Amino acid sequence: MSQTTQVARRRPVSAPSGAAPPPARRRPASPQWAAWAFLTPVTLYLALFYAYPLYRNLDLSLRDYTVRSFVQGNAPFTGLRNYRTVLDDPAFAPALLHTVVFTVVCLAFQYAIGLALAVFFHQHFRLSATLRALFLVPWLLPLIVSASTWSWMLNSDSGVVNAALHTVGVGPVNWLTSPSWSLASVIIANIWIGVPFNLVVLHSGLQSIPAGLYEAAALDGAGAWRRFWSITLPLLRPVSAITLLLGLVYTLKVFDIIWIMTKGGPAESSTTFATWSYQLGFGNLLPAFGPGAAVGNLLVAAALVFGLVHLRVQRRQEAS
Repeated sequence: MSQTTQVARRRPVSAPSGAAPPPARRRPASPQWAAWAFLTPVTLYLALFYAYPLYRNLDLSLRDYTVRSFVQGNAPFTGLRNYRTVLDDPAFAPALLHTVVFTVVCLAFQYAIGLALAVFFHQHFRLSATLRALFLVPWLLPLIVSASTWSWMLNSDSGVVNAALHTVGVGPVNWLTSPSWSLASVIIANIWIGVPFNLVVLHSGLQSIPAGLYEAAALDGAGAWRRFWSITLPLLRPVSAITLLLGLVYTLKVFDIIWIMTKGGPAESSTTFATWSYQLGFGNLLPAFGPGAAVGNLLVAAALVFGLVHLRVQRRQEAS
């Protein structure tokens, strides 16, 4: 083949006179723009429903808000005076004690009962799935229904709990109207509501543990209790940590159960930070918006501290 023919084949064919040029290829959109497009709705949601309310709550706690200034928006800046007011209030120490007792006892019993039920249902016996679904009923019910049901059951005069105690020769107990029993009553109700969540999460964690480990341990002569302490608990530790953290955050802010059953009484015997914050901000004719927001921020700070501690511990475990 001659050199002239090769040059002619390499030369581009020119478009005929008057014809439109071929359309230019469009560059594909940058993946970064697509990522920002997907992140925009989530970012707006977090900003509107999380960041802005937190900012407003912090602003409330740093200013002297009244009903008039709350509407007009000209409250004077007071710094940390609302926090000092809360710390000096005689109701602070009892509310703190009740919050700690309520949170610790609920977490301990919810986790222990949930773990026991998760191990029990992990045996995969007949009707296991049906019974496990029935245990989810307390978690699925609206909280107002659950709290109203427990208020009826623990009623001093017509409650089924006192009726059951009467059949075994025990006198009636003033569950909701006695300062000695009101906190225990709301703790029992909240434990009943929180057990299904622990059951579901811990049961899911048990599914990820290889069955061969239990078989090998059984061949080595390890009993059921030994297998639980040496295999189940160590391998379930990451799931247990996140379960306890989520339970802690939820229990710290429990308000509706306590308010419907006892309203924090009698004589503030079941008042926690959540109910106290509501009472300060909305429970009086002259609301104290600043101190109420300060109490709420203390709850947010406590949950944030425990969350950061959990992240730090988790990173150390992953590094080791």
